[in-house]
Amino acid sequence: MLASYASPLERAWYYGLRILCGLVLLFLMLPVLVIAPLSFNADSFLLYPMSGFSLQWYEEIFASPTWRQAFLNSCIVSPCATLLAVLLGTPAAVGLARADFPGKALLTAILISPMVVPVVIVGVATYLVFAPIGLAGSYLGLIMVHAALGVPFVITTVTATLQGFDFNLVRAAASLGANPLTASFRITLPLVAPGVISGGLFAFGISFDEVVVTLFLAGPEQSTLPRQMFAGIRENISPAIAAVATIMTILSTLMLVTLEWLRRRGERLRDSPS
Repeated sequence: MLASYASPLERAWYYGLRILCGLVLLFLMLPVLVIAPLSFNADSFLLYPMSGFSLQWYEEIFASPTWRQAFLNSCIVSPCATLLAVLLGTPAAVGLARADFPGKALLTAILISPMVVPVVIVGVATYLVFAPIGLAGSYLGLIMVHAALGVPFVITTVTATLQGFDFNLVRAAASLGANPLTASFRITLPLVAPGVISGGLFAFGISFDEVVVTLFLAGPEQSTLPRQMFAGIRENISPAIAAVATIMTILSTLMLVTLEWLRRRGERLRDSPS
């Protein structure tokens, strides 16, 4: 908040910075603001001015067997990959936060490497590994790779949540007779739940939006929503793609709002007196 005694230069910097941030935000949102209205266009072309308002493209994506199958595949792969990423990433983050051992930095770098390695390399490498053992073109192979892409986000968010965690609580539970599993579920997990859920949402978003690795691994039966959008753009640009993009944008916005709510809740839990 700007102080009442701020100098003219400080006021100019205060308002100028906010105007600049607003312009950058508008620049980033402009493609979405342009595409979303076109999903309601009565014409079969992506162009302005629009001749009329219509919901036919939303009806098309819900009536088309191809789009329905792609949406169903995404609803199968993304939740399963998210669950697997959370089950693998959460214990890894807790172990890295509690233990101090030689090679910890190297192990951490390996675990989060899928976050920085180009997805094209991931797609080629996993195809070369999965093809000989029959996992290419299968739901299992796709779920495993999407989970591997989501694990670094789970580890990062859970590790950040554990920065303010007092492990003496776990020791106190053990002194009262709780076994490690009970202490984890009764003490650790409830306190790091915001980080776990945030990491799961990130993993879900990465999986639901992934197209490059899916192009390498998925067969015709495993075509997900982003892959179907990619194929539609290559073959025939239709406002139906704008309708799908609008729906995915709304889902992403809801995820961001949920993440912000979880972040604030986590701050309140850390700042609340014990």
